[in-house]
Amino acid sequence: MSRFIGLAFGISVMLAATARTQPPSPEQIIRNRDTNGDGKLSRSELPPRAQQLFDRIDTNKDGFVTLEEAQAFAQQRQGPGRPPGPPLPTPDHENIRYGPHERNVLDIWLAKSEQPTPFVIFYHGGGFRGGDKRMMDPRLLDGLLKAGVTVAAANYRLTDTAPYPAQMHDCARALQFLRLHATEYNLDPARVGATGGSAGAGISQWLAFHDDLAGPDNEDQVLRQSTRLSCAVVYSAQSSYDPRFHMELFNTNQLEPAGMALFGMSGPGDVSNPQFWPLFEDASPINHATADDPPIFLYYSQANDPLPPNPPGNLYIHHPKFGIVLKEKLDALGVECILRLREDYPNTPGRAPVDEYVRFFLEKLGVRPPAPPQ
Repeated sequence: MSRFIGLAFGISVMLAATARTQPPSPEQIIRNRDTNGDGKLSRSELPPRAQQLFDRIDTNKDGFVTLEEAQAFAQQRQGPGRPPGPPLPTPDHENIRYGPHERNVLDIWLAKSEQPTPFVIFYHGGGFRGGDKRMMDPRLLDGLLKAGVTVAAANYRLTDTAPYPAQMHDCARALQFLRLHATEYNLDPARVGATGGSAGAGISQWLAFHDDLAGPDNEDQVLRQSTRLSCAVVYSAQSSYDPRFHMELFNTNQLEPAGMALFGMSGPGDVSNPQFWPLFEDASPINHATADDPPIFLYYSQANDPLPPNPPGNLYIHHPKFGIVLKEKLDALGVECILRLREDYPNTPGRAPVDEYVRFFLEKLGVRPPAPPQ
């Protein structure tokens, strides 16, 4: 395994660098090391040498490493021995306040252009319990900026502060804020994409499929702006947050803890409480999909393998079945949906196809790709 946790989680440090077999994915690493089944890794669940990297990987400093943090760290390190550095360049505008809460802040990297530019907004993952706007893949940021697309990244309230729908509404507000201030930041408010992984993917999908939240007569000028998107690129996405949907799709009676926190549930028994059902249904992007929705690109780094009987949440929460059922619905509606799986990239297993993300965004945002270097 001498080649992966520098690429996917810090490999050459976290596991013994001896075998020359195919390296494990971040999902496999967490699955194998997650001794208590909570879907994340504490410092004590890692081998001693791996603990040296723990503070770098745990970006939100909550004492745990989530799959999203593992993937983000993997994307920062392009090979063994590369010295650690900041994952992203300094934004042109940093920690702009878009709402009243302390986590209602966003960063902006401006594309160089005399004309208003389309923009893509990144929403971080972390199970709605952690994560940070600096978790974006630097390759995606670089590719979009070089093509003339401005990029923003937003934080939002987590479930230790507020349950659903706070997370979706915060992210909608970040988008609306940018539309309101489009002239100030040289943005084209008619050409907007969203992206993110896991929780950030769910947020992006929710905005892509949900009816417009704009309130034309709202006293708050921000909330008068549209929340509709031109397109979205998401990875490791949950197309539904309804635990009843999860239980049926994966033939399990085990709930994902992050999902329970999302709805403020006191325990698994709340699945049977009717007061939660409208929240389950409204939070699930697949329930909002209609024929007028924008095109979307889905990628799953977890292998499309059968799961064991009655799987726990950490095994199924990023499974490609979520994308397969969503694509079936979108195909029936006539909404363009590109689905890519880990198996589609046998030479780079588990590595996000960022070049395809960029091409998809450029096509859907009406941007001519930059000319190749001479």
